[in-house]
Amino acid sequence: MKYILDFFSFIQGAGNVVMMPIIITLIGLVMGAGLGKSIRGGLTVGVGLIGLNLATGLMGYLATAVASMSERMGLTLSTIDIGWPAAAAAAFATQVGTYIIPLCLLVNIIMIVTSTTQTVDIDVWNYWHFAFTGSLIAAITKSVPLGLVAAVVNEIIVLVLGDITAPALETTLGMPGVSLPHGFTAAFAPIALVCNWIIEKIPGLNKVDFTLDGLQDKIGVFGEPVIVGFVLGLVIGFLGGQNFVTAMTTAVNLAAAMVLIPRMASLLMEGLMPISDAASAFIDKHFQGKGKMYIGLDSAVGVGHPLTITLGLILVPISVLLAVALPGNTVLPAVDLSVFPFMFVLILPICKGNGFRSLLVGIICIIAGLYIATALAGPTTQVCHEIGQYTDIASLSSICDGANPLTFLLYKLGTLGSQPIAYAVLAVIGVVFVIFNGIRIRKVNKGE
Repeated sequence: MKYILDFFSFIQGAGNVVMMPIIITLIGLVMGAGLGKSIRGGLTVGVGLIGLNLATGLMGYLATAVASMSERMGLTLSTIDIGWPAAAAAAFATQVGTYIIPLCLLVNIIMIVTSTTQTVDIDVWNYWHFAFTGSLIAAITKSVPLGLVAAVVNEIIVLVLGDITAPALETTLGMPGVSLPHGFTAAFAPIALVCNWIIEKIPGLNKVDFTLDGLQDKIGVFGEPVIVGFVLGLVIGFLGGQNFVTAMTTAVNLAAAMVLIPRMASLLMEGLMPISDAASAFIDKHFQGKGKMYIGLDSAVGVGHPLTITLGLILVPISVLLAVALPGNTVLPAVDLSVFPFMFVLILPICKGNGFRSLLVGIICIIAGLYIATALAGPTTQVCHEIGQYTDIASLSSICDGANPLTFLLYKLGTLGSQPIAYAVLAVIGVVFVIFNGIRIRKVNKGE
């Protein structure tokens, strides 16, 4: 067991840029893609991830401009946004994080065999989202087993959401055979489903839409993503009190992000496609009768849609204004401003590509998220302090996963009353989702 845990600890420490190429290559070999295609696919995915990290890193200029704007406007909120890299490192450093990868792999395999999920989740690095949820509960209840149960329930729910949203993902973003069981992205899918259903029922509002394609048709070159990114960057820079040169630097870097993020996402998909095709053939051969199956990937593969990035950028100044205006909120978005496009990766397909609805849902999500991040600041700070991180910060949180509605819900249930009650409630939720998805999958297979 020690050697097994050491192996998975190595995976956690190596990070997704190192491990995903290895995992993709091994999966390609197992699925029969051949040595050459498997190695090429794995390395291409690695290059795509590095490129995507570099491209999204350009949004650091946005964070700087927002920080300047906050200082200029005298905005001071007590809870520090430490960002998702710090949150991920903290989650993996806990006792729950030690066991999370082998445990979640086992649960995924069991669900595949029992036809209660359609997703083969190979994005093991992002199991940290589940570890984060479990770590919060373990820190408060002093029970690692209870934290692990909560983490597994989180995984089950996210796998089900990945299954349900996969068809919309194919239709809107053109990603066949792929689902996104991503702990942050999938958590906002239920809100999007409810909001989209409500908007559909409201006359007039259900006709409103905007897309970049329509914008380009109306104003030509000024509707292209590179121009949109430049203008948004320039506006935010000037609002932050930056001089002309600094504001131009912010604007050009955001324009670059608008161009490079889609291209890096396309490179990711280029590496994944031969592996995905081989996996589809393998599944058809060895899992006959189980119906449609999906490869579960990081939601980074979906941020390449121009409207996804644009909506994320638009939400940045809105989120800052909301953070100040909302009574009771203590979190000012900063480091995690770059995760906003990831929020829209499933919101946009659920809203059928409607930019207006997606932005409206995004605003609702960030309002809820700010209050959630405020509520989870206490346990998040406790987790970080217990493992010796950020001990000089009195109150910390993040937008990813501190503002995660699914994490918040499971945390409240996991700390509800006595531990036996918490175990029972979490177990019932997990079983209900498993049974529901099993029935749904059988109905889908019969309809094919």
